[in-house]
Amino acid sequence: MLLGLLASCGHPERIRVQGYVEGEFVYVSSPLAGPLQILKVERGAQVNAGDPLFELDRTVEKAALDQAKASLTFTEKDFERQEQLALTPGSSAVRDLQLSREARDLDSQRLAQAQWNYTEKFQSAPQTGLVFDTLYREGEWVDAGHPVVVLLPPADIEVRAFVPETQIGTIHPGDQAQVFVDGVSEPFQGTLRYIFPQAEYTPPVIYSEESRGKLVFMVEIDFAPDIAAKLNPGQPVDVEFGR
Repeated sequence: MLLGLLASCGHPERIRVQGYVEGEFVYVSSPLAGPLQILKVERGAQVNAGDPLFELDRTVEKAALDQAKASLTFTEKDFERQEQLALTPGSSAVRDLQLSREARDLDSQRLAQAQWNYTEKFQSAPQTGLVFDTLYREGEWVDAGHPVVVLLPPADIEVRAFVPETQIGTIHPGDQAQVFVDGVSEPFQGTLRYIFPQAEYTPPVIYSEESRGKLVFMVEIDFAPDIAAKLNPGQPVDVEFGR
């Protein structure tokens, strides 16, 4: 009996629970409205950070940008002329120099705003990831702030599992976990990142007669990016802790 007790202490019983894959999506939008002129990606494509995603029509912004550049060129030359006049002894052009400087500075601010407006109608990928969905077609009107492309970065894919209250004390953040997916022979290796501090009832997405109605703790499991990219949000999984 003693040998059996020691063996059980050295090799803790495995804990196998149910869970699902969760994804934190990145919604890419433009702060300005306009028709979608070019959609550069398709659903299911892989993109790297900085890759172009979409472009709204920039006709109005391009005209405003050209006008702002021309206006600034004029006021800069006028400011230079007023500077030279102000150097003339006895000149009364100090007031004109001040007005010219204010006009130049105002045009400089207008140019900066016009450049920002023009740039913001073109959006690139903020992170590397999967193009999970595209929400508009070319030619459709896009309201300001409305997402056009939905990205799913591998770093934002995790598994959420539910551990019974009677077993939660046997696992800790940093523990290794094996995640089993239907149709895949080998489990995915992950790391227990977080244990939610409050117990809850078994959620309805977990169909288990044995655990229904019992208190469980939700835990989150992270993966290396190359492993996480093989998991799909909403996918049911089994999670095993212990040796």
